[in-house]
Amino acid sequence: MAIDLQLQRLWYGKSRLVWLLLPFSWIFGALVELRRWCFDRGLFKRFSVGIPVIVVGNLTVGGTGKTPLVIWLANFLFAQKRKVAVITRGYGGQSDQWPQRVKPGSDPVQVGDEAVLIAQQTQAIVIAGPDRVANARQAIAEGAELIISDDGLQHYRMQRDLELVVVDNSRMFGNGFLLPAGPLREPVKRLQEADLILLNQRDDSRPARLDPPSVTYRIRLGNLRALKSEAIRAVAELNGQTVHVITAIGHPQSFISALEQLGLHVDARILPDHARLSRADIEFDDDLPVLMTEKDAVKCQHIADSRHWAVTTQVQLSTVDEAQLIQCVQRALQINRGIRDN
Repeated sequence: MAIDLQLQRLWYGKSRLVWLLLPFSWIFGALVELRRWCFDRGLFKRFSVGIPVIVVGNLTVGGTGKTPLVIWLANFLFAQKRKVAVITRGYGGQSDQWPQRVKPGSDPVQVGDEAVLIAQQTQAIVIAGPDRVANARQAIAEGAELIISDDGLQHYRMQRDLELVVVDNSRMFGNGFLLPAGPLREPVKRLQEADLILLNQRDDSRPARLDPPSVTYRIRLGNLRALKSEAIRAVAELNGQTVHVITAIGHPQSFISALEQLGLHVDARILPDHARLSRADIEFDDDLPVLMTEKDAVKCQHIADSRHWAVTTQVQLSTVDEAQLIQCVQRALQINRGIRDN
């Protein structure tokens, strides 16, 4: 936890340590540019998997609100009668066999927490593994007609038809430096190559102006779902009460702040992103409710009791923004179909 919090303060605050790390960021940036140059010149091979590929990624390390958007997009395309697959790295998964088909009951220790969450909340074919090209081929073998690559922006081995880049409107790009001095995986200029930017509007600040065009969405907290009994209750029932909160996500303060804005008094226990959760991690010496994100909840189902609740979420877009996003996706799919038909 200490390292995660220190990095957050370094990247999104003011610290003189940044200047000590800058030489390493310059080296990292040079390697990033060299790698892109090798792909652009054909020295590193790109692979086409033969069906449309939509990449949903980001420029920064840590939580930007990308996974809920992947789930929303997968469910939208499934409702359009598309046989969708979501491929993901399976971050944190300890399996020694990849790629793996992920199902709602899969073990998050083996395939990663985000992969299991996506499988639980969509009808998509979910494939996890470090090699995204292999993941895509496995998805096609299982009947996929369209692929969403979760967090695959920097995975240049696989060709893509559409790039959607998620940006946290409240934190943007932190101090603007590349890793390790800042949170950036690639320079901000990389946004100019994206098809559409998706701004996660966490607060009421004015949406940033970025190029190319952007749409805005929000992640709203929904009801509480009991991990032990699947009972449902409204968050409003806890207004004014103290609750324990467990987080092992990339941007824990966003979850904590959202609960506080709903009138809850939060006693937070913050663990590193994707951390495995034990009974001791979620245990407290009282009977107060223990709240967590749905991503953390997939790791706690077998160790939870009646005090443990997952906070559901819902992606919301305005009518105009939703139409723009859908139009962008449909245009990319039509272009891909035209290329394949020719």
